Amino acid sequence: MKTIKIKGMSCQHCVMAVARALNAIDGIENVQVDLKTETASYDETRPLDMELIKDAIKKAGYDVAG
Repeated sequence: MKTIKIKGMSCQHCVMAVARALNAIDGIENVQVDLKTETASYDETRPLDMELIKDAIKKAGYDVAG
């Protein structure tokens, strides 16, 4: 399971938006978004480019920390 830090989440709607964005990526499953720790964890079923993941999160309105 991979974990990324996400900036800009402040409510449950934010959590759902990030989860929806990640779940829409072919090759990602088991998405878990935690508002308290500002992280998203997921499994990759195949190798994915991190830029693809960052772009999906940015399109949802949030930033990847780091």
